[in-house]
Amino acid sequence: MLLAEVARVSREVAGSSARSRKTALLAELFAAAPADEAGLVIAYLSGRLPQGRPGVGWRTLAQDTGPAPEPTLTVRDVDAAVTELAAVSGPGAQAERRRIVAGLLGAATGPEQRFLRSLLSGEVRQGALDAVALEGVAAAAGVPAAELRRAVMLDGSLPRVAAAVLADGAAALSGVALRVGQPVQPMLAGTARSLEDALRALGPCAVEEKLDGIRVQVHRDGAAAHVYTRSLDEITGRLPEVVELALGLPGERFILDGEVIGHDAAGRPVPFQEIASRVGSRLDVDAARRTLPVSAFFFDVLALGDRVLLDLPVRERYAALAGLVPASARVRRLAVEDPAGQEEQAQGFWAETLRRGHEGVMVKALDSPYAAGRRGKQWLKVKPVHTLDLVVLAAEWGHGRRTGLLSNLHLGARGADGGFAMLGKTFKGLTDEMLRWQTERLRELAVEDDGFTVRVRPELVVEIAYDGLQRSPRYPAGVALRFARVLRHRPDKGPHEADTVDAVLEQHRG
Repeated sequence: MLLAEVARVSREVAGSSARSRKTALLAELFAAAPADEAGLVIAYLSGRLPQGRPGVGWRTLAQDTGPAPEPTLTVRDVDAAVTELAAVSGPGAQAERRRIVAGLLGAATGPEQRFLRSLLSGEVRQGALDAVALEGVAAAAGVPAAELRRAVMLDGSLPRVAAAVLADGAAALSGVALRVGQPVQPMLAGTARSLEDALRALGPCAVEEKLDGIRVQVHRDGAAAHVYTRSLDEITGRLPEVVELALGLPGERFILDGEVIGHDAAGRPVPFQEIASRVGSRLDVDAARRTLPVSAFFFDVLALGDRVLLDLPVRERYAALAGLVPASARVRRLAVEDPAGQEEQAQGFWAETLRRGHEGVMVKALDSPYAAGRRGKQWLKVKPVHTLDLVVLAAEWGHGRRTGLLSNLHLGARGADGGFAMLGKTFKGLTDEMLRWQTERLRELAVEDDGFTVRVRPELVVEIAYDGLQRSPRYPAGVALRFARVLRHRPDKGPHEADTVDAVLEQHRG
C-alpha cells in the first residue's frame, strides 16, 4: 500500500470531530490494505513504530529535502528504512541516520513528508487512538467490536490481532486465548475520592494495601519463569528474586499479577523511584541485588494449570491464589462482605496501611472478573491526597540554582480526540535528582526549543498531587490545577494510561 493513502486518511481523521466518521475512514483503509501490511498501517495511524523510537532528533527530521513529484513510497519501504535506522549504532551513527532519513524523505511527496516527520518524532496525534482503530478494524472485518477488543486485550497487540482478523475474519478470534508465556494487558483501577465512597459504590468488596512498586506479571511453565512489566516488556533477567519465588511455588503452570517493592533497614517500603532505578539499573544483576533487594507480593492469579480464571469473580480467584502463594508473598487484604457493618474495620485497615508506609488502598468488588486492559469501576484506588497521572507536554528552562535544568512542567490530560489538554504548570516537588533525571529524559523527547520552552513528545507521565481545581479560561478544559506538585515520575506508564480530561472534570463537578 502506498504511504500516500495512509497520510491522506491521517489528515482526514485529524480533520473530523465525529467518532463515526473517523471509524468509517479507518475501516475503508483497513479493508483496502493487503493482509500482510494491515499491521503496519494500523501501527502508523496509531502513531507507533513496530521497531520503537529510532533515536532520530528533530534537526535530522527538519533537514531540507525536496519532495518527490509523485507518490511511489510504500509502507513496506518505510518499514525497511525504520528497521535500518534502528540498527544504526557506533561511530558515525548520526551521519548515517541523516543519510537514511534524507533518502526516505526524498522519496516522499510533501504530504507524505509531513506525515513521516510526525511519525518518526512521535507526534502523530490525530485521534486515531487504539479504541477508534479497533472499531475501524471490526467494521472492516465484519466482526463484533467486543470480541475483537477481548482478543486484543489477551494478545497485547492491536496490529497483530487486526492483521489476523482482516485476513481470516472471525475465525482468527477463536485462536486468541490467554497463554502462559504471552503477557496480557493488566486490569486497571478507577479512582474514588474516599474509602467511604468506594465502599458505597462497590458493595461487598476486598480492601487491599496499594503498594508503591513496579507492577509485574509472572508466568511460570514448568522450570521456566518469566517476568513482565505493565507495558508487557520482559524484565526476567533483572529480577532474579521474583524468578526464584515463582519457581519455588507448588504450581507448574500459572500467571500471577502483583507488585515488586523494596524495604529499607527499618522495614518500610522505599520510594518508587528507587525501585524503578533498580529495575533499570545498568549494574550487573548481583550488584543491583545487593544494592536494593526486592520482594514480590501478588494479588491476583489469571491462570492456574489448564484453567483460565479471568472470568471468575475476585473471591474465587483469591481463593485460588491463596492455595498457590503463601501469605508472606500475598498483598494484605480485608474481605468486606458487609460494607455498612464493617466500615469501621475497613477504616482501621486503611489507617494501618498508611502507617506501614504504603500509598493507599485498592477496593475491589468481590464479584468482579479480571477485565484485562480495562480501567473500570469495579476496582477503585483510594489515596489520602488528590493525585493525577498527567503527561509532560513541554518544560521551561530554570533560573538561579536551576539554570541549565528543565524545571517548570506543562502538564496535560488525555482528550477524547487523542490529543492532550493542558491543565497547568508546576515546578514544585522536584528534588535535585528528579530535576537532573527529567532534564535528561525531556531532552531525549524534545521536538522544539526556543531558548525558553522546550516542547516535547507527549510520552513522559508524572504523578501530580494537587489541592483542587479552579475554573480557568486560559486552558482548553476550562479548569486548572490548584497548588500542583510533582510526586514522582512514572516511566513505567505510557501516555495512554494518563488520566483523561473527563475524569478531571468529573472530580471538579464532585
